[in-house]
Amino acid sequence: MEYDFQFAKVFTELPYLLGGAWLTIQIAFIAFWGGAFLGIFGAIGKVYGGAIARGAIGAYVVFFTNTPALVQIFFLFYALPEAGIVLNPLTAVLIGMVLNSAAYLTDILRAGIISVRKAEIEAALTIGMRPLQVLSYVMLPHVAKTLFAPLSNFFVWLMLGSSIAALFAVEELTGRAINISTSNLRTIETFVVTASIYILLTIIASLFLSFIGRTVFRVKAKVM
Repeated sequence: MEYDFQFAKVFTELPYLLGGAWLTIQIAFIAFWGGAFLGIFGAIGKVYGGAIARGAIGAYVVFFTNTPALVQIFFLFYALPEAGIVLNPLTAVLIGMVLNSAAYLTDILRAGIISVRKAEIEAALTIGMRPLQVLSYVMLPHVAKTLFAPLSNFFVWLMLGSSIAALFAVEELTGRAINISTSNLRTIETFVVTASIYILLTIIASLFLSFIGRTVFRVKAKVM
């Protein structure tokens, strides 16, 4: 039987879908910067920490990079209530994605920290910079420039991976697409449009990140 495509029923829901796309970007943004904040300290601990710190951070990274983010969020959302800790769906997703991205970013940022020349750090300390100033003015700018491309690609990956939030009834882009397809029964049309929005988001994010790389960090790296 020939299928009758009816995209008009989906196009009327575009504002609703675009609202979900905005939430998708917000989730990715929080997951990335939350993970980066934890990841930079994890990376420093792995490079400069003692045996206990390196072991603890290593165990954290191994656990979170070798188990699915979905399983981790399931634990936060369904297991923690047994211990009296109840999280709403969006909070559980954000915490899970931050912890997961922090593990990956720990290893990514560690590579950048290792690439900072020891002489630069010693020179900064010699002129009286405190460790936090060395981190802010010497290490982080170098890491950002060196790792801009992989970090940008990781952000795009997080943006696409945020679709797992739909399984917890979070109305980001995929969640709203599921709601629409359930309501209008036009599953193919709904997800063709949704996929197109994801592609558009990826292109826009990649172009924006490439522009930031060229103008701020003088990096001519291709994102995507």
